[in-house]
Amino acid sequence: MGSLVFLVLAPGVVAGLVPYWLTGWRIREPLPYWLPLRAAGLILLNAGIVVLLQAFARFVLEGRGTPAPVAPTERLVVGGLYRYVRNPMYLAVAATIVGQALVLGQLGLLLYAAAFAVAVVAFVHWYEEPTLRRRFGAQYDDYRRAVPAWLPRRAPWEGDADHS
Repeated sequence: MGSLVFLVLAPGVVAGLVPYWLTGWRIREPLPYWLPLRAAGLILLNAGIVVLLQAFARFVLEGRGTPAPVAPTERLVVGGLYRYVRNPMYLAVAATIVGQALVLGQLGLLLYAAAFAVAVVAFVHWYEEPTLRRRFGAQYDDYRRAVPAWLPRRAPWEGDADHS
């Protein structure tokens, strides 16, 4: 239940409500060559939603907790998409914002996506990574060395997913 509330309050606001406030979700009618970009935007938007939901489910099922800092997981989440990249949830939110920008023809949302990216990278660097290092120690250090933060690996990390 906590993950569902956090899903609505955090990514729901950042990737849904704020883009709505900025654009009214009004479609601008750009030049005809825009159609392939709209199609790419639709793919990004849908992929972002799917990845986001999978990442949240992983926190509940594998981590036994929520992505919310106030109710963190009991276990380090390293399965599923987390075997490829350490931050699929943030990448998914960025994809939904960029996808909306392309689908709607609202390029101002790209500036919002850039501001989101700067804020997230700073949050991860200054808060999230030190917190995970303190909480999970060597297990997190091993994971961090093996799995990139932002650009996914080609093959899944085969490290220790057993947190017992």
